[in-house]
Amino acid sequence: MRRGFTLIELLVVIAIIAILAAILFPVFARAREKARQTSCLNNAKQMATAVQMYVQDYDETVIPYYQDGNPSGSRCWWQIMEPYVKNMQVYLCPSSYMIAPNWSATRAYGDFMDYGMNRRCSTRGTATPTIVKLADVRYPAETFIIAEGDCTRDRNDYNCSNAWDLMAVTSGRNASSFIPQRHNGGANITFLDGHAKWHTIQLDPNSPYVGPIKYTLWPTDLCWYADGRPKY
Repeated sequence: MRRGFTLIELLVVIAIIAILAAILFPVFARAREKARQTSCLNNAKQMATAVQMYVQDYDETVIPYYQDGNPSGSRCWWQIMEPYVKNMQVYLCPSSYMIAPNWSATRAYGDFMDYGMNRRCSTRGTATPTIVKLADVRYPAETFIIAEGDCTRDRNDYNCSNAWDLMAVTSGRNASSFIPQRHNGGANITFLDGHAKWHTIQLDPNSPYVGPIKYTLWPTDLCWYADGRPKY
């Protein structure tokens, strides 16, 4: 004689499915984020190649993070790299939901950027220029030039957006200019020797920041300056 499942048996099966789902869903989420991390790392590697091409074209001068007084007007690093990149999607992290601007976007200061340049080890082409040569950099494999940056979604959180410009360590931090912990506790970073890799980023436990992405501490185990500080 055939009989159906009892209510207890059905509840047991439902409970088992719920437990399996609770175990597997975080695994699937991490796997998806790992795929986005890999895609973001590919962006970082493309930017590393672009930086190296610029360095070779300009007598081993590190690319400027900002440049003014030129015939085409003021430009930020991501605009200066345009001839070597040709694709604004490179500047968008897949774990972000920003929309890529055009090269000629009026928001020239990178309001849409998901990456920022290390001001402490880049050239500034202004009326009082600073020139950084690749030969000046003592530890190019440990000195980063571009890292993921967080871009404001709400100016009430940040007051302004400086995601394109990473200037930390000895200076006061602008709340819109930090390296976010976007990928599994870390971020993708481009180095001056031409390689890119994922690096652990620590959360700031004392942050008063109330925005959607957790505020982080500056990584002091990297070289921000040509002489190797703060790591050395």
